[in-house]
Formats: sequence, structure tokens, C-alpha cells
Amino acid sequence: MIRINLLPHREAKRKQKQQAFVALMALGALAGAALVLLIGAYNASRIATQNERNTVLKEANAELDKKISKIASLKSEIEALKARQQAVEDLQGDRNQPVYLLDELVRQMPDGVYLKSFKQDGQKVVLNGYAQSQERVAELLRNLSGNSPWLERPELSEVKAVPLAQSKSGRRVVEFLLGVAIKRARTTDDDKAGAARPGAAASAGAHS
Repeated sequence: MIRINLLPHREAKRKQKQQAFVALMALGALAGAALVLLIGAYNASRIATQNERNTVLKEANAELDKKISKIASLKSEIEALKARQQAVEDLQGDRNQPVYLLDELVRQMPDGVYLKSFKQDGQKVVLNGYAQSQERVAELLRNLSGNSPWLERPELSEVKAVPLAQSKSGRRVVEFLLGVAIKRARTTDDDKAGAARPGAAASAGAHS
């Protein structure tokens, strides 16, 4: 009977399987490491791209902020220029105010009313005068509040009956004190038209 010893052969097979297992484990580890590296590189690339986009957006926002600040500065400069222009135009218009004021007071003064004095303080005029009756004073207020293109918002401060000076019969008249605002012509399109109308009316009255 022939006997064959298989122990060395089995031991060799076992070693081969262990080596193959170790090799597979090492290969799997390498593949996993490579996959992790690839994913990390991809994510890093995406992050770098997004950072570049963010940088571009920040620069664009900075440029927009500069333009907005320039626009705001220009607007403030334009408003300041408009204010200075309006001040100059107001000064030019105020030079002719006394002429228009005297002419307008003559036009709006009803019969039976005459002025003792008047005083201008800026855009307001204080009138002191006498009237034959309180109805005449009321008529003057109506004329100044609705019919005058240069005067507006009359306010009656005082009205009282006083004896007429140098009257032997003891006749009494009504003394009044009122303030009225002067309209200031503006240079807008609507106000230009409005300012032209009073000027035209004054010119027509002067010719008549």
C-alpha cells in the first residue's frame, strides 16, 4: 500500500489563499484611497471655482457700490446747484417786488379804503389804514385772498372804530391792521406760466 503525505500541499494552498486575501485587501485599500483622492480633488476644484466666482461677485459689488456712491454724490451736487439757482432767481425776482407790490395794492384797494402806512418784512407786508366801514375791510380781504396774482393769505390783526381826524361832526371810521403774504415766482413750467400772467396783467393795467 502506497501512502502520500498531503500536508505540505495543503499548507502551500493555505498560504496562497492568505497571500491572495492580503493582496485583495491591499488593492481595495489602494482603490479606496484613490477614490477618496479623486473625490477630494473634484471637491477642491469645485470649491476653487466657486471661490473665483465669489471673488468676481465681490469685485462687481464693489464697483457697483462706487458707482452708487458717485450717483448719490452727483444727486446731492445737483440738488445744491438747484438750490443755488433758485436762490439767485428769487433774488432777481425780489428786485421787482416793490414795483409789483405797489401796483397790486392800488389795484386791489376798494373804494372807501386808503392806507396810512405799510411795511414789508421778507415775503410779508403789514398794511395799516382806514376804511369807511367794516364791509370795505371785508372787501379788501376778499380781493387780497382771491383776486390778487401777487398777494395771498391775508390775515386781519386788528380792526376798530376811531374818530376821523379834523372832523367837527365826530364822524368815525374803521382803522385796520392786516398782514398779507407776497407770492414768490418760481421757475417751474407751471409757475412760469403763472408768473407770466400777473406780469401781463400788470402791463395791461399800466397801459390802460
